[in-house]
Amino acid sequence: MLALIWGLFALLSPQFLSPRNLSMLMIEVSITATLAVGVLLVLLPGHTDLSVGAGAGLTGGIASVLIFRHGWPAPAALLLSLAVGLMLYLGMGWFIVRNRIQAFIVTLGALLAFRGAFWLTIGSATTPVVRGGESNLYSLLTTYYLPPIAGLILGAAVIAGIVWTEARARRRRRAAGVAVEAFETLFLRLFVAAQGVLLVVLVCNQYRGLPLAFLILCAVAIAVHVVTRHTPFGRYLYAIGGNEEAAIVSGIPTQRVVTLAFLMLGAIVAITGFMATAYAGASTTTVGDLMELDAIAACVIGGTRLKGGRGTVLGALFGALIMASLLNGMTLLSVLPETKFIVRGLVLVLAVWMDVRLGRR
Repeated sequence: MLALIWGLFALLSPQFLSPRNLSMLMIEVSITATLAVGVLLVLLPGHTDLSVGAGAGLTGGIASVLIFRHGWPAPAALLLSLAVGLMLYLGMGWFIVRNRIQAFIVTLGALLAFRGAFWLTIGSATTPVVRGGESNLYSLLTTYYLPPIAGLILGAAVIAGIVWTEARARRRRRAAGVAVEAFETLFLRLFVAAQGVLLVVLVCNQYRGLPLAFLILCAVAIAVHVVTRHTPFGRYLYAIGGNEEAAIVSGIPTQRVVTLAFLMLGAIVAITGFMATAYAGASTTTVGDLMELDAIAACVIGGTRLKGGRGTVLGALFGALIMASLLNGMTLLSVLPETKFIVRGLVLVLAVWMDVRLGRR
C-alpha cells in the first residue's frame, strides 16, 4: 500500500521525492508516529483514547504561554507542561480502572475538557513559540537538523547496534537450545536494515541533515519497543488485551498496569504537543485537531487490534508513514481541505474494516 501511495504521488508531483519534501515528510511523520506509539500503549490492553489530540494541544499551549507571555526559560516551561501531561493522564487512567468505565466515554469527555482548557490557556489567540524571532529549545524541536557528518556517524552507530543486538540474541537462543534462523537469512535481513538506515541518512543529508524531531521519534519508539517486547510490564499489556479475566486470575495487577500505560501515554502526548506546536510555529486553536484519529488509524493500519492483545511499534510507525504520506502528497497536489477530510475518513474506515475482518479469522 505504501509503495502504491508513494508511486502515485511521485507520478502526479515530482516534488514529492525531492530531498526537501522528504525531509518535511519526515518531520510530519515524526509527530504522527510519536503519538501513535503512545496510543499503542493503551490499545494493547484493550482501551482507546480519544483525548490525545486535545491533550497535545493543551500541553503545547501551556509551554508556549509560559515562554512567550510570562518569560519562562524554555526548558522550565517544557518540564512543567510535561508534568501537567503526566498528572492529567495518570488521573484519567486511575479514574477509568478504578470505576471500570469505558475508556471511550471518559476520553471523549476529556477531549472536550482539554480542548476548552486549551482555548482558555491561550486566550483563543495565536501564541508564538519564539520571542522576537529568537530561537529557543522549544522552537528548535522541529527546526534543528543534525549536521551531515554527525548524521553519518549516528547512522553507523545505529547499524552497529542492530548487528550487535541480533548477534547477542542469536547467541542466547543457541545457548538455550532454541532453533535460530539460517545465517544467510539473518545476513540478508541485516543488510536490508543497514541499507534502509543509510538511505534515510543520505536523503536527509541532501537537504539539511537528520531532523531533531525524527531523532525524538526514534528515542520514543525504541523505548516503547523495549518496554512492550522485553519487560514483564509489556507482556502484561498483551495478556490483559488478550483475555483480561485470565490475566486477573493469573495474578497480573491489571489496574496498576493500565494506569501506568496511561501515565506513559501522558508523557508521549506532551512530547507530541511540543513538536506539533513547534512545527506550526505557534500555539493556535487548531493545534492537535483530529490527531487522535490519525494516531488510532496508524496503529490499526499497522496491525494493532482495537480490542487489544495485538500490535507492534514497527506496525504503528508503518501506519503513521502511510497517513502522513497521504496528507503530504495531497497538500503538494493542492487538494481541497474538504477532500483531505474525506480521504482521511475513508482510510480510517478502511483500517477499522481490516481490523474487524482480521479479528474474525
